[in-house]
Amino acid sequence: MTTDQIILFSLLGGVFAMLIWGRFRYDLVAFSALVIALIAGVVDTDSAFSGFGHPATVIIALVLIVSRGLFASGAIEIVTRHMIDAARPLAGHIAVMSGIAATLSALMNNVAALALLMPVDLQAATKAKRSPALTLMPLSFASILGGMITLIGTPPNIVIGQFREKALGEAFSMFDFAPVGIVVAVVGIIYVATIGWRLIPAERSKHDTSKELENLEGYIAEAVVPEKSAAIGTKVRDLYPMAEENDVWVLGLVRRGKRLPGYARAEEIRKGDILVLEAGPDSIEAFVGAAGLEYAGSDKHSGTFAGSLSLVEVVVPDTARIAGRSAIDLRLLYRQGVTLLGVSREGKRFRDRVRKLQIKPGDILLLLGPAESVFDTVSWLGCLPLAERGLNVTQRQKAWLAVGLFALAITLASTGVLYLPVALAACVALYVLLRIVPLRQVYETIEWPVIVLLGSLIPIGTALEASGGTALIAQQIVSWTTGYSPVVVLTVLMIITMTLSDVLNNVATALIAAPIAVDVAGKLDVNPDPFLMAVAVAASCAFLTPIGHKNNTIIMGPGGYRFGDYWRMGLPLEILVVAVSIPMILIVWPL
Repeated sequence: MTTDQIILFSLLGGVFAMLIWGRFRYDLVAFSALVIALIAGVVDTDSAFSGFGHPATVIIALVLIVSRGLFASGAIEIVTRHMIDAARPLAGHIAVMSGIAATLSALMNNVAALALLMPVDLQAATKAKRSPALTLMPLSFASILGGMITLIGTPPNIVIGQFREKALGEAFSMFDFAPVGIVVAVVGIIYVATIGWRLIPAERSKHDTSKELENLEGYIAEAVVPEKSAAIGTKVRDLYPMAEENDVWVLGLVRRGKRLPGYARAEEIRKGDILVLEAGPDSIEAFVGAAGLEYAGSDKHSGTFAGSLSLVEVVVPDTARIAGRSAIDLRLLYRQGVTLLGVSREGKRFRDRVRKLQIKPGDILLLLGPAESVFDTVSWLGCLPLAERGLNVTQRQKAWLAVGLFALAITLASTGVLYLPVALAACVALYVLLRIVPLRQVYETIEWPVIVLLGSLIPIGTALEASGGTALIAQQIVSWTTGYSPVVVLTVLMIITMTLSDVLNNVATALIAAPIAVDVAGKLDVNPDPFLMAVAVAASCAFLTPIGHKNNTIIMGPGGYRFGDYWRMGLPLEILVVAVSIPMILIVWPL
């Protein structure tokens, strides 16, 4: 083993360990690894940042923008509103929702498809008076399965497709994944709709995040500003530091019996004004004394806040602005005029110093803010609303235009008229010009951590391949399976890749496994396509943990799932995927 190989293997081992640990964001880990590789000299400086301009990176960014356009135009709403019926039996509901999720995931990014359908599923669960835990995991798994059908459905397919172009001279086309992907998706959906959901732990059927958040207990109190109060002449927002110190929410201002709009943050406090506060009794007492106020009375509060304020429940994906930070870190109340009222994490509720709590992916947040701006804040935070709202869709009249442009781009790319990145770029440009996607949302829509991950790991993967490291791994796999047929080797490679995907980011798994697959095929002197296709399927199949795929992380909070819940339904599904996909791969892509 050469020095370069030792450095690269050690570096990748460290990356894997850090990703499994999860203490630091995967984009930071990957970029740090790239910097170390450059300093160590195992990655050439000329190709240091080539990954950021790699076609796979560009395609993933463009697909996310196109998905946003389809979402914003209401194109998908047309389908969901006419096909969802809360009165259906549970198995029937799961089958329909899973079918829609798989179909949408084939045409748009599967994370975007889940973000669109999750509020619909939660609303159906509320109407049917059942726990969302029974349906969210099947929905997530179905969206992952559907992403395998096309090139753009899931990032690993894009990575594998572009790697094939580099290794074999021609990329996988848009629908090369379809024969295998459709069969795997159909079989998987049948499983989750008939057997899978029954394997979810029975205690999760009692979980309802919305009720947990609504039952957060606090007090609403009114405090009068007396004649000699130090607060007179200051603005309401000037009291925020003191309020945060005492864990009190200043909800608004009442003057002459009339509640001023929103939080009245910029309003100057006058004698006789009434400040509306929300907190526990001890916190209110401390704040009233510190601010020189007097009690006007207090009421036990349960239910929706009065006035022009709105409550909204959101789930935190791992790419959210607030992930890994607290409300105070973001100065959420000062910047956006929105208060973080409560957090639900795996069924646990937090009330004490909740705004200082470091938020984790999968958490459910209860936000309170002015009705006209609270959903803008949700977008700013990068969170996903847990309830449908009309503001999600603003341009229904452009729905068919958005679909038509996307279909044209896919047709031109599939027929070879345009290179796929060019076709998607043209579609994005037209979406912006026609204002289907506002210009400001173009950059907000892109999952920059994924882009940084790809841009950082692609040069490292290339260096590992150039150093002979992937060939060394391939030789080891072939040695372990000496005397067995290539079909057995193919199955072993698929299982190894699938196992890695359950604990690592699926893009990282695909980047490392793709060159190994080609090297294994070369040593066996067989067609590399079935090995690349096996890696594509396996890299997407992260069903055992909530960390292997973003969709599994997103549903963890709303479903009230525990880390160990996923394998119960996921392990049989992974076994089923291997059993179904291997024969299909060999039929469509013979050795």
